[in-house]
Amino acid sequence: MNKLLVFGSLNYDNIYTVSHITGPGETQSSQELNIRLGGKGYNQAVAAKCAGVEVWLAGQVGEDGQPFLDECQRRGIHTEFLRKVPGCKTGHAVIQVDQSAQNSILLYGGANQMLEKAYIDRVLGSFGKGDYLLLQNEVNDLDYIIEQAYANGMKIILNPSPFDEKISCCNLEKVSWLFVNEIEGKQIAGNTGGTLIDVLHDKITGCNIILTLGGRGADCIVNGVKLRQEAFRVIPVDTTGAGDCFTGYFMGRMINCCSGENALRFAAAAAALCITRPGAAEAIPDYEEVLHFLKIESEE
Repeated sequence: MNKLLVFGSLNYDNIYTVSHITGPGETQSSQELNIRLGGKGYNQAVAAKCAGVEVWLAGQVGEDGQPFLDECQRRGIHTEFLRKVPGCKTGHAVIQVDQSAQNSILLYGGANQMLEKAYIDRVLGSFGKGDYLLLQNEVNDLDYIIEQAYANGMKIILNPSPFDEKISCCNLEKVSWLFVNEIEGKQIAGNTGGTLIDVLHDKITGCNIILTLGGRGADCIVNGVKLRQEAFRVIPVDTTGAGDCFTGYFMGRMINCCSGENALRFAAAAAALCITRPGAAEAIPDYEEVLHFLKIESEE
């Protein structure tokens, strides 16, 4: 079976529970603080592993990053490509979660933004034609990683979040799978008229498009076929990491040779369960939990 490499960020999430998202010039006291392991790369690796595939995680932490290596090893995620950077801090996020479960996130890149091309080449050199590479936009040299992986014959999956000017430097024609929310999709599509998912599919030739719509579910075009999945109705506690959970679960199912419909339904169910719990990676449900949830939903 082809390998899945997740090459991305690892962050300490400093999660503050607040009554509302703090506005400009405002000071408020948080009701609670939790510090957890996160980062889009780490979260998506955990989700893919929970979905049932073998996962290799590449990325960088600082001298304070040993808990990431320990937790990956506990979860069965391959860590031989994780790297500690001497004299550097692990990336971190300051996350506010309000009473309606919405969040606001401030990122500090730390070791995530210190990738060296020699390290990238060494990691990608261990993978080849037909292997999968899952990327986000929380590390430096994203365009270089895409070019090198494409040259190696890898199937590139991109979640261009958080969206910024670095994405314009990336050749999206070399991407096989694109995961975007509505805002990111519009930023890539531009002002062209038409249905957003159709515009994206026409703009990036031959790419599978997964457009997440929050509480409205998700639209997809997979292998040229349009798919639609409504969101499962749950009471949200914390939406942090829901998109990462969806992405990792979806690709985990697809790599396991499931249909697009199956992958979409599993991903939506996993994301629904994820937002009923606080945190990001630790809120991601395991495979049996998702199966049980879907069984209950099918009986109602």
